[in-house]
Amino acid sequence: MSNGMNKVKFGVAGCGMVSAFHADALSRIPEAQLVACSDTYMPSAEKFAQKHGLQPFSTLEEMLKKGGVDAVSICTPSGLHSRQAITVVRAGKHVVCEKPMSLTLKEADILIKEADKAGVKAAVISQFRFTPAVAEIKRAVQSGALGKVVSGSLQMKYWRSTEYYQSASWRGTWAMDGGGALMNQGIHGIDVFRSIMGPVKYLQGIARTLTHDIEVEDHAAAVLEFESGAVGTLEGSTTCFPGYPRRVEICGTKGSIVLEEDTIVKWDVDLPTDLPVGQAARNVASSDPAAISSEGHERQLRNFTDAVLRGEPLLADVRSGRHPLEIILAVYESSRTGKAVNMKEFAG
Repeated sequence: MSNGMNKVKFGVAGCGMVSAFHADALSRIPEAQLVACSDTYMPSAEKFAQKHGLQPFSTLEEMLKKGGVDAVSICTPSGLHSRQAITVVRAGKHVVCEKPMSLTLKEADILIKEADKAGVKAAVISQFRFTPAVAEIKRAVQSGALGKVVSGSLQMKYWRSTEYYQSASWRGTWAMDGGGALMNQGIHGIDVFRSIMGPVKYLQGIARTLTHDIEVEDHAAAVLEFESGAVGTLEGSTTCFPGYPRRVEICGTKGSIVLEEDTIVKWDVDLPTDLPVGQAARNVASSDPAAISSEGHERQLRNFTDAVLRGEPLLADVRSGRHPLEIILAVYESSRTGKAVNMKEFAG
């Protein structure tokens, strides 16, 4: 191996629901090994450690010093992501951060700068970008099979119960969630939407709290003009019972494609595809956040491991992790001011 390593030793920070996806994915990657975990609630760390044969720690800092890790997966509440990822890269370790990477663009820029300075690999989990369906759609768009893309729409009409928000004190707060239906549930869809449609030029949005007793929005919508000239919409909700699969529609002058979760349901373009079309959507988390598989995490963590061991290109780094954050924060800004947002002025 070019860096003298033959296996990447991972630690996991935060032993809640999301950590299980990382552990499951890493167990299927021969060149990766999960060796340690940390959680400020020690019973969670000990339970996770016992299940996976790891060494538990009560703090991230202790795990970095004593856990023998090369890389850390950040699986803690959103409000901790940036500062913990910065702690990891300053320790000279590689980092994989769950979304959102940060709650502000200023935080995001500090993380990007620190990762560059440390010379380490820094990725943001963008697992849906790694699905075959999304890769196939991007291939079709880039080949010109849709003609001129004129319209893109993203619908994320999800449902979360009162009990969901009451299950942890940080849920639905600005300080630790950073937002609601868009920042927490919708960011993966917005990431895929942005990766297909390209940069946004202007947007105007509304974010409201309609039915839940939370600080952040449970419903939001926006109209977008892309730099390509296409016009589109996005909608995100946690108050649409019973919850429907995330839906992306990309329409052009020669054809259109519809994606539900990670399944292509319409392929109306003159370009052959080997993928199945029209099947029921899989990995639907519209009413249950745990109802996804770890396949996307596995694909992304394989890419991350290849980047660490062999210098392969990192396909979802912290720079691309900033893109959906820009859109979400612009929707919040537009909702607050009642005005359209010029993305170059807002996001830099």
